[in-house]
Order: sequence, then C-alpha cells, then structure tokens
Amino acid sequence: MLNDTRQKKIKGIDTQLIVYYIGLVLVGWLTIYSSAYDPSVPFNPLNMDQPYGRQLLWIIAAAILAFVVLAIDSKLIQTYAYPVYAFFMLFILSVVFIGTDINGAKAWIKIGSFSIQPIEFAKFATALAIAKFFSSAKTESERKTQWIRAFILIGIPAVIAILQKDTGSALVFASFIILFYREGFNGWVLLAGIFAAFLFVLTIITNEIYAVALLLVILIIAWPLTRGDKMKIIRNIGIFIAFTAFVFAVNFAYNEVLQPHQRQRIDTILGKSVDPKGADFNLNQSKIAIGSGGFFGKGYLHGTQTKLNFVPEQSTDFIFCGIGEEWGFLGSTALIALYMALIIRLIILAEKQRNPFTRIYGYCVASIIFFHLAVNIGMTIGLVPIIGIPLPFISYGGSSLWGFTTLLFIFIKLDDN
Repeated sequence: MLNDTRQKKIKGIDTQLIVYYIGLVLVGWLTIYSSAYDPSVPFNPLNMDQPYGRQLLWIIAAAILAFVVLAIDSKLIQTYAYPVYAFFMLFILSVVFIGTDINGAKAWIKIGSFSIQPIEFAKFATALAIAKFFSSAKTESERKTQWIRAFILIGIPAVIAILQKDTGSALVFASFIILFYREGFNGWVLLAGIFAAFLFVLTIITNEIYAVALLLVILIIAWPLTRGDKMKIIRNIGIFIAFTAFVFAVNFAYNEVLQPHQRQRIDTILGKSVDPKGADFNLNQSKIAIGSGGFFGKGYLHGTQTKLNFVPEQSTDFIFCGIGEEWGFLGSTALIALYMALIIRLIILAEKQRNPFTRIYGYCVASIIFFHLAVNIGMTIGLVPIIGIPLPFISYGGSSLWGFTTLLFIFIKLDDN
C-alpha cells in the first residue's frame, strides 16, 4: 500500500520540468565555476571563499526547499494564497526601512555574511494571489469587471520595489500582463501600452512638443472615422488627453523616479550619449565577450573576457556573457532552447489543468520566467536598457535561485494531470 502511494506521487510529478530545472541549475553552476576559475586554486566545490562554493550550498538548500514544497498539501497552497501574499508584502515593505543598500538599491537584508533579497520571494506570492483571485470569479463577466483589483495586486509589490530603488524587479511584475490576456483582458490595452512605450522613447529623444504634435495628428486623422458619433468623439478626445498627460509625466518619471545610472543606461541605448569607459563599458564588454565566442565558442574554462574580469557582474546579471563566450552561438542557442522547452511545457500543462487555480498559476510561472529570460539576454546584447535582473536558475545568488525554485515547484506540486 505504501509502495503504491509512493508510485502515485512519483507519477504525479512531471519529470520533464524536473529535468529542465536540473539542466538549467547545472549550467548555472558550471558557468559560475568557470567565471571564478583559477588553476592555482585547488578544486573544492564547497570552498566558501569562492562564488561557486557558495552557489553549490544554495543549490543544496534549493533542493531541500523543493522537497519541502512537494510535501505540502496542494489544498493548503490554494487556501493560504492570500495570507502568503500578505506576509511577503509586509516582508518586502519592511526592507524599505531596515534593508541594506547594495549597488544603489535598498532591497537586501543582511544576515551575518549573507544577504537575502525578499523581492525574489514576492514573485511566487503574487502569482499565488493572482491565481486565487481569478479562480474565485464565478462567471466570465464577473472576472472581467475585476481588472482594477488584479492590477492592484501586482501594483503593490511593484511600488514597494520602486521604493527600494529596485526598478528592475518592479518591471518584472509587468510580466503578469501575459496571463491577463489569457484570461480575457482587452487586447487594445496592449496596443495602448506599446504606443505609450513609443511615446516615452520619442519624448526622451526629442521633447514633449513633438510627442503632443504626433498625438494631435492622430486625433485629426481619426476624426472623420467617428462619423459624428458623439460617444466616439468624446472617447477619442479622452484618449488624446490621457496620452498628453502621459507625455508630460515622462520627464518627471525619468528625472525623479529613475536613478542616475538607469537614466544613463537608457541614454546609451537610445544613442543620446556615448561613454565607453562609464555607462557604455558594461554593455560594450558584454558584446565583445559574446561576439568573441563565435559559432562554437572558445571552450569551457577558456573565456578570456570573463577570466580577466572585463565584464562586470559576470556571474550575476551578465552571466550570459560567459555562456556566449565559452559555448558560442551554438551553446547559447541550446540554452535558449532549453528555456523555451521549459516555458512551453509549463503552458501545455497549464492548459490541461482541471483546476483553474493551477492553470492560472502555471501561466504566471511561464510569464515570469519568460520576462526574465528576454530582458536579461536582451540587456547583455544591447536590445534593452540594463536594469539588473537575474537569469532564472543560472545567475549567482541564493535569493534568486530559491525564489525561482519555489515558484516552479509549487506548480509541479499543483499539477493534477
């Protein structure tokens, strides 16, 4: 009887997700080891003076955490979704007052020689709350009237992250918008968001006058399409006023919300400034490292840019550089394919769920991982501004690894296929 129960539990765990997880964590540890490799230092995987030693300790702790999550009753996870969310919101809020400032962000809590970043755990807590919220709606029409409350749920941790001066983590919560469209959110809002991003860039590059002039031209062009319908006219004027207000708010947000180094990075991406020894240095060295890898790479432990510490934060935010340099285009593509296999598997399993809570949570997991993947790799090759978010399961750091491990294994536990 006991053996039958164990077999059912083993069969109930999706082995593909486990394999993808182990593969990514292994790639991460090997890359961290390579970035700190010194042939004069005897190999000791548990050398706490080396980043690979500390990372291995965190990997062991993550494995224990995964087993703990799998041991929890699935019903308890759903029942206590809101209390878990409330606890972590209070936790990350406390960091604003008692946290330690590291690299300009007051987002860490020091515990002896170790530091923990609570915002990493707020991601799975928010995913649980969102899943609970949408799965509690009794009808489709009821769910569609509750978007404001849903935005508040993701807005709270985002605002707290901004208070911590951790803009990168704040932007991660925008990834939930992918789930919102799966749950029936209006597609026009996505187009409005893309247009707002375009206006933001236009305003930064030029000024408010050009952006408002563009809005006015669009309003004039759209005027004949209203055909005298007063409601459409009022709607279009309202949209014009809203976007105009947004344009004039851009400079305030740019100058008052963003940190100086973040503004400099945006200016670099947009070509407004050139600072090869300052703001451009990280990006330039990142591109050189990745480009030098060619198609097949220089070979494991043979990267020169990373070995000589040309790339800052090479085991955390810029860890993809080491992969690109040593494994080349082929290895980088294989890594991205592994991530996409994980994300696609999450979506497939989410769609098969009988419980809407699990389906929604699965989409949250896929959205968060995809956002981290796209932005992290995008910033290392110059497609997006450098905002400092880790590569899931790979970047150095216990908080990130534990947060993503919990995020993924909660879904593995909830999976009822």
